[in-house]
Amino acid sequence: MKFACLVFPGSNCDTDMFHAIQDALGEEAAYVRHDADSLDGFDGILLPGGFSYGDYLRTGAIARFSPVMQAVARAAEEGKPVLGVCNGFQILLEAGLLPGAMLRNAGLKFVCKTVPLVVENAATMFTSLYEQGETIRIPVAHGEGNYTCDAETLEKLKENRQIVFTYGENPNGSIANIAGIMNEQGNVLGMMPHPERAVEALLGSTDGLKLFKSIVKNWRESHAVIA
Repeated sequence: MKFACLVFPGSNCDTDMFHAIQDALGEEAAYVRHDADSLDGFDGILLPGGFSYGDYLRTGAIARFSPVMQAVARAAEEGKPVLGVCNGFQILLEAGLLPGAMLRNAGLKFVCKTVPLVVENAATMFTSLYEQGETIRIPVAHGEGNYTCDAETLEKLKENRQIVFTYGENPNGSIANIAGIMNEQGNVLGMMPHPERAVEALLGSTDGLKLFKSIVKNWRESHAVIA
């Protein structure tokens, strides 16, 4: 499986993501610049964290106009897995690929620590190797991770089981303790915690590796050729 690791001006977690895929997961990855107009040849799309375009105007608000985002939208429509982490999640929200918006953290302070996450939906292409309700430990590092949406959207997220992860201990004030959501189709996931920073014991946790392994497992099963 081949992953595209997108790079925007200001991205600073792209190398972490690349390392997680190529070294920890053992799959193929390549950096793709923000000005690329095609993602053909890639099986999965990764939007890493950082401060795209300096977070000017609003987190993700400028990056969503990058040429590569049109290709991301096409990949999503085609059913390819798209994962946005931290700033990547914010970009997916701004691009309309996921519902809702981000606010400054409650308390207006940058939060950087490992937090417990609850797997709210283990029946997705991103979480199939976790147990339903399992608690995992993944680092967060953000100043604007306070996810919000209107009451109608929240009810819809709950009804469609689009809430994939919730915080066991809410670090930012996010509504309903939401840490990660997916689209209705189930192939676009945005999450504030950094699974790519939890793929080796040396990093303090390997809980994030199952997320990437789940993507590969689902992709291989859906692309299996029956002789």
